[in-house]
Amino acid sequence: MGEALLKAALSGSVLAPEDVAVAEVSDDRRAYIANAHPVFTTADPVEAASRGDLVLFAMKPQEFERAAASLKSAFAGKTAASIMAGVRITTIAKALGTDSVVRIMPNTPAAVGEGASIWTATSAVAPDVRASIEALLAAAGTAMFVEDEKYLDMATALIGSGPGFVYLLIEAFVDAGVHIGFRREVAEKLALQTFAGSAKYAQSRGVHLAQLRNEVTSPGGTTAAGLLVLEEEAVRATIIEAIEAAYERSRELGGG
Repeated sequence: MGEALLKAALSGSVLAPEDVAVAEVSDDRRAYIANAHPVFTTADPVEAASRGDLVLFAMKPQEFERAAASLKSAFAGKTAASIMAGVRITTIAKALGTDSVVRIMPNTPAAVGEGASIWTATSAVAPDVRASIEALLAAAGTAMFVEDEKYLDMATALIGSGPGFVYLLIEAFVDAGVHIGFRREVAEKLALQTFAGSAKYAQSRGVHLAQLRNEVTSPGGTTAAGLLVLEEEAVRATIIEAIEAAYERSRELGGG
């Protein structure tokens, strides 16, 4: 996810390569980043953090406390920005000794400028830093600022985990296409375009999704037959339960 935001920032000219320093402890991953993007890379988080005033934490939540311990002494005057699932602002602030904290929940389509992000910030975050975050997330897609941190856990489930659920659905479409006779590469191309086109069409219309569904559901037709099966198999309820499970897990990670 960190690389997705990096791609968006560089391709959107929000950041220049010389303004970015990436700390990556994995030798293979660090070599990949250095080869893929013209930015400074290092294995030392302190060295990376020393090169700027805004430090983005893009790591597994379980790894944060150890990383913060090494950075706390060098964090004076800096803003911490986090895309870690479930890690609360109070946890970040205490671990780093700073009141200037931004918490962001983006998703991987940010890498192609089609992401969705929710973010919030403490009152100590300076206006120019807020503007930088807004510019970064705008380059990555659609972003919404919220005052209450509780929405970040909701966003983790809906938009952070959401692409994983969508990919599973697309896989099912592809498998169904193969099952009824398409070659896999054809089925995949058609399924991907159906999902992408349907989303863009819904955005352009700006009406309730049920109306759009009804527009392609003729009485006694093929769509009606398929929708009946989906409702009988409780697909809608299962998706809701999956997102709820992701939400509860996000709260668990943050100790909430």
